[in-house]
Amino acid sequence: MQKLILFVFAALACAACCRQDSRQSAPLDPVMDMSDFTLVTDVVPDAILEIRYYSTYNFVGSRIDGYEQPVALMTRRAADSLRVVSDELKAKGYRLKIWDTYRPQRAVNHFIRWAENLQDTAMKAVFYPMVDKSVLFEQGYIYARSSHSRGSTVDLTLVEVATGKELDMGTPFDWFGEESHPDYRRLTYMQCTNRLILRNAMLKHGFEPIDSEWWHFTLADEPYPDTYFDFPVSAPCR
Repeated sequence: MQKLILFVFAALACAACCRQDSRQSAPLDPVMDMSDFTLVTDVVPDAILEIRYYSTYNFVGSRIDGYEQPVALMTRRAADSLRVVSDELKAKGYRLKIWDTYRPQRAVNHFIRWAENLQDTAMKAVFYPMVDKSVLFEQGYIYARSSHSRGSTVDLTLVEVATGKELDMGTPFDWFGEESHPDYRRLTYMQCTNRLILRNAMLKHGFEPIDSEWWHFTLADEPYPDTYFDFPVSAPCR
């Protein structure tokens, strides 16, 4: 009888263990899987970070949903390509300064809610003085999806090593207006040259620009072209 009781107990324990293993091995929701992402500064240690959406100094005026730490995450493939860009530009006397990389979908949703609230214009004078907030969707400043959420996009500029100052690119980051277009004609010679230094290096090493923001580049051979991730921006557990 005692042996029978022990056998039944062992069988129940085994079944419970199997159920636990089944739970542990259940597939992770793809949009929450950060296993193929890395901290940019682990790959590009010379990069300067100023993660704007972790701060309140951005066009919304508050920290953006999903930005739990002031770190930059990218897919490993994109980070490796960015390292090559950094190495080339460092040899010419420049460092990369990064404003944003991976952006969770919940952050994009925050932008949408902000854009729909036409009464909230706290940062208009700084980021969109010439644009009426009612046309942000129509004119393509705010979208329901962002390439940043796919993990291989970066917003960045250049800092001159000798002076420690950002290069003059003609507009600040996240300026809503045609002045931010890469082909904007009313730039000074130096502003145009500075934009080309950044653009040429990024294109050379596999990144593609967009026609509305001089600071925005996406890896052409991005590994997740159809996945919009939503895990928060924070350093991975080590």
